[in-house]
Amino acid sequence: MAPSRSLVFLVAVLSLWGSGHSFQPLFVLNGNSTTHRVITRQAILRKTAEVCRDIAASEGRPFSLVIDNALTVEKVQSACSGNSTLVLSTVRFHTSIATMYFSNALVDVVYALSEEHHFDDETFKGGREVLTTDVAAVKASVKLENYMAGRLTLGQACHSLQDFYSHSNWVELGNTSPYSALITPDQNMTNLAGPDVATCRNCTNGDCANNLLPDLLQQGLLTSGYFNIFSSEKPAGKCSHGGSFDKTSKRDPIGGISKDTVSSSHGPLHQQAADLAVNATVELLEDIRLAVGDTNFLRLMGLSQSTVLCFVIDTTGSMSDDIAEAKRVSFEIIDRKKGTQQEPSAYILVPFNDPSVGPLVLTTDADKFKAEINKLSASGGGDIPEMCLSGLQLALTAAPPSSEIFVFTDAPAKDAYLKSTVSALIESTKSVVTFMLTDVLDSRRRRSVPGQRSQGISRAMNQADAQLYRDLARASGGQAIEVTKAGLSAATTVIEDSSTSAVVNVFQVVSNPGKPDKFNFTVDGSIKNMTIYITGTSSLTFNISSPSGASQSSSVSSGSLASMTTAGNLRRLSLNGDNQTGLWEIDVNSNDPYSVKVIGQSSVNFIYNLVEPHEGTHGDYSLKEGRPLTGGNATVLVTVTSDAVKITEVTLYDSSGPTEVNGTLLPQDDGNILVTFTDIPAGDFVLRIKGGDSTSSRSTTTNGFQRQASTQIKPSSISVTAQVNGTSIEPGSSISVPFTVASMSNGAVNQNASGTFTVNAQNDRSYTSTSPSSVTMSGGRANGTVSLTVPSSASSGTDVTLTITAQNSAATDINYTVLRFSVTAKVTDVTRPVCEVVSTTGNCSSSVCSSSQWGLIANISDGANGTGIDSLTVRQGNGTLNTSTSISGGVSVTVASYSASCCSPSVELRIVDKVGNVQLCTGQVKAAATTAAPTAAPANTTANSTAFGLHSVSVRHSLWCALLLPFLWW
Repeated sequence: MAPSRSLVFLVAVLSLWGSGHSFQPLFVLNGNSTTHRVITRQAILRKTAEVCRDIAASEGRPFSLVIDNALTVEKVQSACSGNSTLVLSTVRFHTSIATMYFSNALVDVVYALSEEHHFDDETFKGGREVLTTDVAAVKASVKLENYMAGRLTLGQACHSLQDFYSHSNWVELGNTSPYSALITPDQNMTNLAGPDVATCRNCTNGDCANNLLPDLLQQGLLTSGYFNIFSSEKPAGKCSHGGSFDKTSKRDPIGGISKDTVSSSHGPLHQQAADLAVNATVELLEDIRLAVGDTNFLRLMGLSQSTVLCFVIDTTGSMSDDIAEAKRVSFEIIDRKKGTQQEPSAYILVPFNDPSVGPLVLTTDADKFKAEINKLSASGGGDIPEMCLSGLQLALTAAPPSSEIFVFTDAPAKDAYLKSTVSALIESTKSVVTFMLTDVLDSRRRRSVPGQRSQGISRAMNQADAQLYRDLARASGGQAIEVTKAGLSAATTVIEDSSTSAVVNVFQVVSNPGKPDKFNFTVDGSIKNMTIYITGTSSLTFNISSPSGASQSSSVSSGSLASMTTAGNLRRLSLNGDNQTGLWEIDVNSNDPYSVKVIGQSSVNFIYNLVEPHEGTHGDYSLKEGRPLTGGNATVLVTVTSDAVKITEVTLYDSSGPTEVNGTLLPQDDGNILVTFTDIPAGDFVLRIKGGDSTSSRSTTTNGFQRQASTQIKPSSISVTAQVNGTSIEPGSSISVPFTVASMSNGAVNQNASGTFTVNAQNDRSYTSTSPSSVTMSGGRANGTVSLTVPSSASSGTDVTLTITAQNSAATDINYTVLRFSVTAKVTDVTRPVCEVVSTTGNCSSSVCSSSQWGLIANISDGANGTGIDSLTVRQGNGTLNTSTSISGGVSVTVASYSASCCSPSVELRIVDKVGNVQLCTGQVKAAATTAAPTAAPANTTANSTAFGLHSVSVRHSLWCALLLPFLWW
């Protein structure tokens, strides 16, 4: 059923007040309040630095970074990279953190009326259930190496956890440490104010400093404010959230207890709440770290110097040479970079033919990737077109944002109807797609492939077929490289170029239709290893000129400025020497379509996200999905990865005009920049930034700085918005997604517009889905609903991406929305594993520690109703751990046998069950040698610990004390 106008109105209302219902999501335009974004980023940087510090200590490496609230992404990345000689890039770290804080902000929109997601209305148990479900989903996603899904869910979990401290009276009760029971669901939540317990009195003349009842504070009872934008109803005597949108705060007891901002009802306690929210988020991250391990935790945080290696490969009969080349180049990259900081952060492989697509291979294990790509063989394909775009769709949703994806094919796309979906995913993920097209022929030539099922079947695509791939490559900032199969190995050097660390896009332009033109670009002193790619017909000629005035023409393959190789329509120029700073010029002579792309290595780069403003009481921004509106305004959040440069100019540039739209810059306190563009015309734009040294006012001199985004930004006169009431789906369940298509004029709905719009709703998992194929507009709007069913066999921790596109009847304009849902099963096991000590052996009284051994045996189980032990590892200690499994009383028991030299007199075991509940067991010998220092306990441990020793017992929680008391006989 289509959404009613009242639902559309409700969504509009929620967008107005959402930013006033919690810590500010992203920015504070007035005042000194701390936002969810700052809280989340501080916690991520602190915990990431702590993990890197602990890894360095375990490896005997120095770690000098001071871990405090002054951490920056660049400082943490540098410290975690050790003494790396690489050109360091923080783009992936910045991007991952942005993913989490934008997901955090989304809670105020998607779950605006859910009291559990904000710990409103005293829903402490319901709020903890939300956290328990989200945290379990994060751990499941990491287990499946689905880090993107994990980040999205983690951001939402952080929002709910952080809201507890601004919405409850935890701070007013005098607490200075986080409420750990929120993330340990097998702990009882005590001292909760009952439903009939009065908690507040009226504020006095707008002063709410003392509106909490003294009895409540004396008894240490926990409460939170009630909140409702439609009704003033609330239980008698209960506190309200407060604020202009909260109608309950106008009813006795009047006022609120929110600490969301410095101007909230309890605003003077805002910073204390924010500080506790940071510490609580650090505690949550530690719990996840213990469950997934240090390496996977750093992957979840996005701490990587390298991109993914992602191949989409046609496996039909004529592709034997292409598959062999993909194997060769991938194996060469793996063998050269495995074990180094330049090793790809993940490996993705999507084979396709017709009708098969996949299976998707996503792994961080290089050997597994090798084995999977080795399995590929060329066969079949008698009907020529293949499912290329379906394979690309799967890769785009599996790869992290800003990835580079390489597609190998020699056939047209049978699924060309997915072009709008793939285009939307390219723009949404900002991923770059490069096509390796072999044996593209003109429309008069065909070739037959021996051994095909039908004699004489042509396997070559013509120029019209190839244009689809060229369009997608252009939209993404990639290239369509057209080459013979014999020449493919010369073209795959672009894959090796992209796998280098800290690659930046300096300049890029596509000329279609082609025309002779001159292009300038500025190279700053941070850039090394410059490479220029020029694609075009064989008749294309060019000349490059350096800042010193030297030049080199296209007829010279090895000259004073560059060495050039040619493969099909690609010319690759590797610039000579390191002194490349200044203004360069490329003069291209061609009347056929061509492209120019300039890349290099530099630690100075930028990321950007389209955001849109809220109009609530505080004013804020949230992530915008879809294209900006033609004739309207657009706001972009720009993050530069270095404070060594000062950005002076941000523009939207369309080379076909040429058209350039200048943005208005609003620098933020944390170094980010909000850029606003007004009255954006139609066109195919890219974002360019320019500036100079941070100590210089010059922007276009030899000290100039220039970078360009790869992905095109295409304004649209169509708006597509979806109204979702959740971002997770249980296996075996369905979800309905109402959506609205609107015709826009100068940023507003054109109420006189009418007509029919083509709708295409696709999901990347091929789950059962229904949607209208078209909608008819009335009053400038049209409504529809997409239904999506997740099979019961879907694994918790996976996700599904739904893309809804709408196109006008003339097929000249299109817009989209991309929705990502996590597949999350209900959590039934919330109890941590139990560790029972059976015996200890050994005597470490000798003065020479290396001459003696000690050991212990412990029984470890997850109980009769648990999901079972998933992993058991030594977290601290230098001994040997062996395990065996037995059944006792119908319960599976893991027997852990640990032995070590007396030089390592203590041990900490990390026990994780199958849903990520964590238990730490620590133990030490009776008497350590005087020459041996005890193993230090890890910092900031929040998981429960069971301690066992020969003389003393230290148990952190009474529950485990009761469980272990019968076994502590010594």
